[in-house]
Amino acid sequence: MNIHEHQAKQILKKYGATVPNGVFGLTVEELVEKSKSLKTNKFILKAQIHAGGRGKAGGIKILDSIEELIKASKEMMGKKLVTHQTGPEGKVVRRLYVEEASKIEKEFYLSCLVDRASSKIAFISSDQGGVDIEEVAKKNPEKINTTKIDYSKEISNEDCENIIRIFTLKNKEKEQAKNLIKAIYKMFVSTDASMVEINPLILTEEGNIVCLDAKVNFDDNALFKHPEIADLRDLSEEDPIEIEASKHDLSYIKLDGSIGCMVNGAGLAMATMDIIKLYGEEPANFLDVGGGASKEKVTEALKLILSDKNVKGILINIFGGIMRCDVLAEGVVNAAKDININVPLVVRLAGTNFKEGKKILDNSGLKLISAANLDDAAKKIVEAIK
Repeated sequence: MNIHEHQAKQILKKYGATVPNGVFGLTVEELVEKSKSLKTNKFILKAQIHAGGRGKAGGIKILDSIEELIKASKEMMGKKLVTHQTGPEGKVVRRLYVEEASKIEKEFYLSCLVDRASSKIAFISSDQGGVDIEEVAKKNPEKINTTKIDYSKEISNEDCENIIRIFTLKNKEKEQAKNLIKAIYKMFVSTDASMVEINPLILTEEGNIVCLDAKVNFDDNALFKHPEIADLRDLSEEDPIEIEASKHDLSYIKLDGSIGCMVNGAGLAMATMDIIKLYGEEPANFLDVGGGASKEKVTEALKLILSDKNVKGILINIFGGIMRCDVLAEGVVNAAKDININVPLVVRLAGTNFKEGKKILDNSGLKLISAANLDDAAKKIVEAIK
């Protein structure tokens, strides 16, 4: 789950990180009123959306008076920002954040995330802050420092030294940086975060280490342990179809293609999407109905696929293990009674109760195309939509 910058900074501050003083508002009036409490003559106005690249899209403004803040806030609120992370459809700005300006001496990059390959927590640090870290890694890999911490251990002073070495700080600044690393590590573990990114992390002219920007993601599967974090979820930033899918415990991610996929098992779903691409088309979604899906769950899954107007055909690929093929077939027939399936439908069934499932589909009166295996299914759905 993603959260907004102002929310991320409040959590970091709670664990001991230094962040600029700031306020947020859901309306221009609320924002301006709160901004009067800030002790500054220069305001930094930031659009709050779940995407990077806001500055280049006009989502960050430096303002010299409350009058300029009022004018810029009115222009920014409700504006659609298009960045390299939003895609061409962009995101509408529904909340704004204002903070006191900082006098920057140096900019750094710092992030903390789960390294799945080693099952450790990785800190990535660089003295090239304020720019796309991917570009730094590509052009100047020597400017990237990675330190991996065993999850079962406390972070040590030696670990902290390794992480901040690339910053080349003075002694007083080093102590602040080490305290920040410890605060981030504690927050990361305590909240079941999956990523913390500070870009830029700055050294101010006054000699303070400050998190000037912050992006934090959390593990969805652990949110039941953190209701206070779950409450930070902003549904307006999420795809409506994905929100509906989560209500039915379906793993769904919308993609840009034209072939809808319904599969049981994440690995099989990935293989299904790969083979669709192999035959020259693009999947419209990732959808894993899970191992023990009910008829109702299968019905909702098919409805979700068909709610995407880009879908020109559907490929159902089920390998029956825990998930029985006859249950899947009954779900498809139930869905067909509620909605009009007016696109080609290819079904490949294998495994538990395969014969029973095929018989249900054959006797359903639905216009569907049976496939013998995954390769056959991919060929048939691509041919069908053409």
